[in-house]
Amino acid sequence: MPAHAVPLLQDLIRINTVNPPGDEGQCVAYVERLLSAAGILTKIFGLDDRRTNLIARVPGRGEAPPLLLHAHSDVVGVTGQNWLYPPFDGLLVEGEVWGRGAIDMKGGLAMMLASLLNLRERGEPPAGDVVLAVVADEEAGSESGAGFLVREHPELFDDVRYAIGEEGGAGVELGGVRFHPIVVAEKRAAWLRLRLRGAGGHGSRLAPPDATIARLGGVLTTLSGVRLPRHPTAAADRMLAALSDALPEPLAAEVARLRHDNVRDAVPSGLPLEEALLLDSVLRHTVNPTVVRASDKINVLPSEITVDLDGRILPGEFTMAGFLREVQDLVGLDGELEVLLEGEKVPADIAEPEFGPFYECLTGVLRKLDPLGVPLPVVTPASTDARLFAQLGIRCYGWLPLRLPPGSGHRRLLHVANERVPVDALEFGTDCLTELLLGYR
Repeated sequence: MPAHAVPLLQDLIRINTVNPPGDEGQCVAYVERLLSAAGILTKIFGLDDRRTNLIARVPGRGEAPPLLLHAHSDVVGVTGQNWLYPPFDGLLVEGEVWGRGAIDMKGGLAMMLASLLNLRERGEPPAGDVVLAVVADEEAGSESGAGFLVREHPELFDDVRYAIGEEGGAGVELGGVRFHPIVVAEKRAAWLRLRLRGAGGHGSRLAPPDATIARLGGVLTTLSGVRLPRHPTAAADRMLAALSDALPEPLAAEVARLRHDNVRDAVPSGLPLEEALLLDSVLRHTVNPTVVRASDKINVLPSEITVDLDGRILPGEFTMAGFLREVQDLVGLDGELEVLLEGEKVPADIAEPEFGPFYECLTGVLRKLDPLGVPLPVVTPASTDARLFAQLGIRCYGWLPLRLPPGSGHRRLLHVANERVPVDALEFGTDCLTELLLGYR
């Protein structure tokens, strides 16, 4: 019988892999059973039995280089979220599969599995060997997942030239046009800690004007209200140009203006707020305060406060040192910055996106299966395991197509309550992957 992404996704959602702790070994064991039953050889690698990764290789026709499909099996938690349906039941409700990971990214894994299993059952080998990597820990840094495989077992990917993975956070909905994002570049993480020190005191007394808690207010206002300087990149410019070409007026003119607007202290006008902020975030480094730590006593004015900052550096030759200078200029000299995490930088020889034959295959599949949709090269402000596989010289693309209903907002459901995906979108994505595997070059 043909494999279908919907029941596969339901099964995957019912395996709770919230990270931490992850426990991805349960999910890997499920995938191993599926593939083994279809005669596909698998290997398991991991730091321990609970945090495992699966590698499978499906032989191809030898007409194309090996292709990597990578998917993470862990998901974020649901604590404090109000769900309409239980997040780990994988329920099918009115044509949608509900549950944590439906989009990020067990839905993508289900489409990959359905495509590979169906080709296997029909006796149709892909154009080239397909390496499937089901990895752990993407939601918490990838140390046990893609990072472990790249460090300890790079030989598994020796002959792989291209990779397909998730396109998290890259959705764009504008002007009634259906865009299919193809992620060609990612920003990288630059997590910082800002430390403010100053006078403390008793909470019963008026705080002095230069109290640390007063300075905190100014820092948070500054970080939330002013953008860092703009740094044009070829990938972002191509994204905006393609977007402008496909949109009706006056949106086309607004996106074209955004390509040249260098204002730092205002939200871009003329576009819906969410899309304006997304597009603007790929034109400059970003930094957002996310965690504040002060006194744990209500009657103490803290003498030290720390603010954790989620920073993201544009793809290309930009450095952590340059990013730190921009943030320091923004917050002033009275705060100390500490680097908590710096994401992996894509090697220089593949840092610039490649828009050659493989990219054309991706756009060709989309145009064939959805003639009304518009393929869109995208720079995503988030980062994925692609940054790690790129260390091996693999050109990575975020390409898991979902044909979503207009205005549905499904792409905004990543990491929040009521994550779900339409059945039709899963079937479309499976068809796209199957078409690609059979005909890529």
